[in-house]
Amino acid sequence: ALDESLEAAIGEAVERGLVADAVVAGSPAQRASLWLLREGISEAQRHARPGLRHDVTLPIADLAGFVEEVGPRLDVLVPGVRLVTFGHVGDGNLHVNLAAPAGGAADDSFIRRSEELTRVVYDAVAGRNGSISAEHGLGTLRRDAAASYKSDVELDLMRAIKQALDPAGLMNPGKVLPEEVLPG
Repeated sequence: ALDESLEAAIGEAVERGLVADAVVAGSPAQRASLWLLREGISEAQRHARPGLRHDVTLPIADLAGFVEEVGPRLDVLVPGVRLVTFGHVGDGNLHVNLAAPAGGAADDSFIRRSEELTRVVYDAVAGRNGSISAEHGLGTLRRDAAASYKSDVELDLMRAIKQALDPAGLMNPGKVLPEEVLPG
């Protein structure tokens, strides 16, 4: 029954012009092949340097609008920038990866403007009530950005949880919270 429901939903989405194409794994081997393709995106991007990676979450209904909005805004900063989006969109998690324009001619511009490119992505996420961190968390690359994109309440909750679970500040010191003050 689940397969029939999925097929009907995809068929309706195609008819309404919401989906251009879809693939559903019909066997464990096909499922493994699809996962191999998905996992291969990150590997391929490692070889297509330079690149910027963002791991965001958005309301599911806003995913398509976000991509339609952010792509042209990025292209204004670095014409030809390549937007690679993928993830497990069923929970709103979207990997928003940017690659320098093809051919490498604009690599310098891409690298020079990386902070601006990231700000465009994060501003668009914030404008749609999303979060700049999803499954991979903040880490040192996004830790300081959290101060700009998370509310004081969110940051206070993060500090309270960190203090409750790690009162001595031994786990990942300085890697989670902006302006983290270490004990001692």
